[in-house]
Amino acid sequence: MKKSVSIIGGGPAALILAALLDREKFKVTVYEKNKTLGRKFLVAGKGGFNLTHSEPIAELIARYTPPHFLKKALLDFDNDDFRKWIGTIGIPTYIGSSKRVYPESGIKPIAVLNAILEVLYKQGVTIQFQHTWTGWTSNDAVVFNSDTAIKSDYTIFAMGGGSWKVTGSDGTWLELFERENIPVIPFQSSNCAYRVDWSEDFILEHEGSPLKNIAISCLNKKQKGEAVITRFGLEGNAIYALSPQIRKELQSQQKAIVFLDMKPTLSSADLLQKIKKSTFKKTSETLQKEIKLSPAQIGLLKKYLSKETYLNPELLAQNIKKLSIEITESALLNDAISTTGGIQLNAVDENFQLKDKKSNYCIGEMLDWDAPTGGYLLQACFSMGMHLARHLNSLP
Repeated sequence: MKKSVSIIGGGPAALILAALLDREKFKVTVYEKNKTLGRKFLVAGKGGFNLTHSEPIAELIARYTPPHFLKKALLDFDNDDFRKWIGTIGIPTYIGSSKRVYPESGIKPIAVLNAILEVLYKQGVTIQFQHTWTGWTSNDAVVFNSDTAIKSDYTIFAMGGGSWKVTGSDGTWLELFERENIPVIPFQSSNCAYRVDWSEDFILEHEGSPLKNIAISCLNKKQKGEAVITRFGLEGNAIYALSPQIRKELQSQQKAIVFLDMKPTLSSADLLQKIKKSTFKKTSETLQKEIKLSPAQIGLLKKYLSKETYLNPELLAQNIKKLSIEITESALLNDAISTTGGIQLNAVDENFQLKDKKSNYCIGEMLDWDAPTGGYLLQACFSMGMHLARHLNSLP
């Protein structure tokens, strides 16, 4: 007789798990609070639909915080494995110039979602929409819409984090776990904008300006990429990747200092030589024409440096390489691309089973791990789903 599996949530981790569970062993039902599946998956696809990242697996694992938690799942189903699998269901991919992996040109997010859903339908997976999980009964049956109790052999929670409430990923489930004395951590924003207290005149002149081919560092981490000056502060992939370090600083110091390197390919000595050899009389002309800094980068130097420092070649070169910028807070949860927090990692075993609720599992963003944008978030969710499918399929 088949065992019953209830999967709560309809995002990437849930869908690949449902697709890969052995149909001869399990009767699988997915319970989704919305009227459709994969809403956050589709919203994420609007900003450039990178499915994973192509870097070597050791480097990929190191992108996660903490890296050890997801190591086994990522090794069991790495970025190459994912590309092969999604290719088998009709979604060919290619590696872009950024080394991110995308569906081939013309394939939209909805087509990727539909290809995965087609696997579910072939597997005989049942999908129940408008089922909001509202807790457990005294015998660990799961309750939907406050009045429908379902007792399954295995229950898997894949309800997402606390960002993008419009998609249904609102994190309201956290309180239900807390009531059961399951260790949780409040959600915090990740991969989000960070507040910098720009002056109004600086905003008027530079709001929306990109900072290209830069590097930003915080604590022991440095990230090359791009950022954008906004009214709120700074956003973009170069600062998103520093979210764990910035959060740590904000928690301990109530502020975070990041250092902007405007010319990662040049040393301070290289810059100093260019400045000293320049035939331009004005420093701003030297910066623009010799060093190739943008008006926004020059504006930043003028904002943060005294006149004496700005006109001193040695100090100017040092600050082009390491300009100190103070961050005062992160963006609100609902404005973040992802969140950290949720179920504490020590609450689950190596197969993501809750230690205090056997046969109940948690996968995806609802666990307290973190990753930058660029395909890492999706890859981890797919790897966790695949890892759990293989584990459940191996059980007697």
